[in-house]
Amino acid sequence: MARYGQAFKDRAVARLLPPESAAVEEVAHTVGVGVGTLQRWQKDAQSRPARGRAWTAAARLEAVITTAAMPEAGKSAWCREHGVYPAELDKWRSSATAALAEPEEARASPQATRQDKKRIKELERDLLRKDRALAETAALLVLSKKVAAIFSKGEDE
Repeated sequence: MARYGQAFKDRAVARLLPPESAAVEEVAHTVGVGVGTLQRWQKDAQSRPARGRAWTAAARLEAVITTAAMPEAGKSAWCREHGVYPAELDKWRSSATAALAEPEEARASPQATRQDKKRIKELERDLLRKDRALAETAALLVLSKKVAAIFSKGEDE
């Protein structure tokens, strides 16, 4: 019997709950879990308070879009209804804005990625060489201490 982590369960159940409200069969097929298992997870999640539920990225974006034009009182009512703090909603808005504001040029090009991989490989090789040299030095130090200990005992006698 397969065991799934709580994060996996929360993500799957979050797709079933509002605002996404996907069909159980569709989510079960997508995540590769039986319909009965998914329904049991959904029942467990709905028995917990709304604060314990996980929101998918799409659901958070939908919430930000839905509440963007609302007055403060309406936004607070919406937050109470869906079990979200207004501060969380503001945090979601700022993270969505930051993600959308990232320019295309800031993303790594395939050439830069190849160069980075090559540099990482060189650094790993260099690190391995230094680790081996350090191990050899440590072994020589231990041996020299043993030799010194053996010969110093002989001088005492």
